[in-house]
Amino acid sequence: MQQLDFSSYSFRFKNSENKVSIFDEIRKKFIILTPEEWVRQHVVRFLLEEKKYPKSLINVEKVLKVNGLRKRYDVVVFNSDGSICVLIECKAPEIKIGQATFDQIARYNMTMNAEYLMVTNGMNHYFCQMDFENEKYQFLPELPEYSI
Repeated sequence: MQQLDFSSYSFRFKNSENKVSIFDEIRKKFIILTPEEWVRQHVVRFLLEEKKYPKSLINVEKVLKVNGLRKRYDVVVFNSDGSICVLIECKAPEIKIGQATFDQIARYNMTMNAEYLMVTNGMNHYFCQMDFENEKYQFLPELPEYSI
């Protein structure tokens, strides 16, 4: 897998049936290693090790309903009260992040109401803070660290 624009993290891998899998600390199981999964696992480590979010507040790849359609979010960080702090959309490194990606996460967030959004392909990271009152988002230089 290619080097991403994250710190260097250590991961557990296993090889079976000529497929490499990576251990997901949140789901507590091995997941087939795809380019998007590589990015997702770096995001999880970034949240745990650099932003100090507790593992218990992080959720990975769950179904949500958007306009009656079943969609899957990549990573969500909850607040301790159960509300959503951060909604994260991961793309494979070769996928260019454009308006369509921001539209996708904005649609998801209409259901989820996260305070912060992160969009990444592992090479480029974008962080936003929602302004629900004015129905827009403001770009931030960095995602805030966890605070109680």
